Amino acid sequence: MPTGVALRDPRQQLFDAAARVLVRDGVGELTSRAVTAEAGVAKGVLHRHFADFDAFLTELVLDRIARIEARAADLRDRAGSGTVTGNLTEALVSGFDPVAVAMIVLVIARDELRTRLRAAGTARLPLVGEAAAMVAGYLRAERELGRIAADADVDTLAPTLIGAAHLRFTEEEHGPAAPESVRRVVETVLAAALR
Repeated sequence: MPTGVALRDPRQQLFDAAARVLVRDGVGELTSRAVTAEAGVAKGVLHRHFADFDAFLTELVLDRIARIEARAADLRDRAGSGTVTGNLTEALVSGFDPVAVAMIVLVIARDELRTRLRAAGTARLPLVGEAAAMVAGYLRAERELGRIAADADVDTLAPTLIGAAHLRFTEEEHGPAAPESVRRVVETVLAAALR
C-alpha cells in the first residue's frame, strides 16, 4: 500500500469497511487486518487512530448509537403526523438494516466490547437498548397527543416491538424483512394501545 497519500476521513473509511466485512463475512471474520484490507489502507492506519481493535469496535458501535439517537429525535418530531403504525414501521425498517443487525451480533459476541460500551454509558445491551429508548420516547410523545392510550405501558411496548422486529430481520433468509411483515408486528403489538 503506498504511503504519503492523505485519507479524507480515515475513521469513517474504516467504519464503512468494518460494516461491509460484518455484513458480508460475519463477526468471526472481523479483524483489524480484514478491516484495513477492505478499506484499502495500510495496516497501521487503524492503530494510528485507535488504541487497539477493541477501541476501534467501541467507536464503531458508538457511531451507530449516535445515529439511533439522531433517528430518535426525528421520530419524536413525527408524533402527531402520519400514523403511529406507519411511523414505527419506517423507523424499525430503517433501524434494522443489515449493518445494525450484524452489529448487534458483534456486541453480543464480544465481552470486552460490551464492557467498554457500558463504561461509555450505553444501554445494558448496546444498540438494542438505545433502539428501545427511541421507540419508547416516540410512544410517550404519541400518548401525550392522545394517539396512544393514556394507560399504555410504553416501557413494555417498546422492547416488545424491538424484540419482535429484530427477530423478523434475523429470521429472513433472503435479505431484510419486508416492510409489510414489520407493519404486522407493529399492528399486533400496539393493537390494544392505538387510539
